[in-house]
Amino acid sequence: MSWVRLRGSLRVRLLFGTLFWIAASIVVAGWGLSSLFRQHVQTQFQAELTSHLDQLTAQLTVDAQNAPALQMPLSDPHLTQPYSGYYWQIDPVAGGAGAVGTLRSRSLWDHVLALPAPELADGDSHHVHIAGPQGQWLNAVVRTVQLDDTPGQVPTSFRLMAAANERFMLEPVAQFNGTLWLALAVLAAGLVVAAGVQVWVGLAPLRDLRRALGQIHSGKTQRLEGQFPMEVTPLIDDFNQVLAQNAQVVERARTHAGNLAHALKTPLSVLANAAQAQGDAPSELAHLVNEQVEIAHKQVNYHLARAQAAAVSRLPGVKTELLPVILGLVRVMRRIHAERALDVQVGPMAADLSFRGEPQDLQEMLGNLLDNACKWTVHHVDVNARLDAHGLVITIDDDGPGLPPAQREVVLQRGVRADEQVPGSGLGLAIVDDLARLYDGSVALKESPAGGLRAMLTLPAATFSAD
Repeated sequence: MSWVRLRGSLRVRLLFGTLFWIAASIVVAGWGLSSLFRQHVQTQFQAELTSHLDQLTAQLTVDAQNAPALQMPLSDPHLTQPYSGYYWQIDPVAGGAGAVGTLRSRSLWDHVLALPAPELADGDSHHVHIAGPQGQWLNAVVRTVQLDDTPGQVPTSFRLMAAANERFMLEPVAQFNGTLWLALAVLAAGLVVAAGVQVWVGLAPLRDLRRALGQIHSGKTQRLEGQFPMEVTPLIDDFNQVLAQNAQVVERARTHAGNLAHALKTPLSVLANAAQAQGDAPSELAHLVNEQVEIAHKQVNYHLARAQAAAVSRLPGVKTELLPVILGLVRVMRRIHAERALDVQVGPMAADLSFRGEPQDLQEMLGNLLDNACKWTVHHVDVNARLDAHGLVITIDDDGPGLPPAQREVVLQRGVRADEQVPGSGLGLAIVDDLARLYDGSVALKESPAGGLRAMLTLPAATFSAD
């Protein structure tokens, strides 16, 4: 299926539009929820470190040698487990010296946390990213405090630090993201299925409308029938009205053509009767009048058949079953050519083969082709029909003398006869060719496997696919 056809499909447009917005919504929702959760975990993580730092600040004191000490240990048991990932450290700040690990948590064991000396005012804190024991990377909160409430001693500044392994923050975020995207994927799959069902159910009336059009194309009905949504009901009503108006126009055209034919036949009959009233020895003028009246009759019949076919060739809902028409014509031909004992056979064909057109036009085309075959055949005429990609294909074979390739196209012209000694007007094959063209069909003359001529008539079939 080409991209141009895909772009023209309403189903594809609805699906692509829905899938685009589902994907966009899932991505935005996933990014937003992940960001919110990451921010929440980070806030909780920093709050826990700040809580440890506040406890250190509250418990910090100095002894008689001006060394830092804690009045009581911190409450978190992780701070007593070696390399647990939670640590604290207190260092004196003197002349910008670096960290020396004067006082630190048991969890650090023999490791000392090193970081540049910060330039912070008393009581301020900030967050840093530093290396920890055993290759751990830590997020730390650092604060500088000054103890000056001890009488007789110089105020001393200390740097307090509470740190934790950053994986305690990253792992919950990673686990949450995995669960989140899995849940969003399941949600997206459900939304895609729901969108597909919605499009299928929403476009069901259009499929019903297509099937109704198929009923018209196949000749089963001449108007759109069924229950349709109110959004397309005005379109259905207008379409049915157009079909009814077309049928009325066709009927009026056929009536006018018939009236014209009868109006012409009456004076022609008067002329023919006047010419025959000349007695046993008609004059040359009477012969001329009879000849021209006969030609005029055939021309009127030819143009009347052509006008009627042109009026109904595009009319929907017209259908003619093929087999009954062929069998009726074969019976007529057997009676007309009974003295020659012709063998006119009908080959096997599907009983449901139908022509999308008027019965009179089908009889006119097949009748002329069968009559032409019976005139030229020696003994055998074979009629077959099948359905292929081009439509309804009817073949009529005879075992007569046939026609040279150069004459096969010529005899389809109006008034041209293959043999002037054989009775006829030269209009039969021309009528078949004109009627077939009016129905977007064709007639071709080829060499028959029986040795004579094969007439191949291709016409539109009364079939329709809803796919």
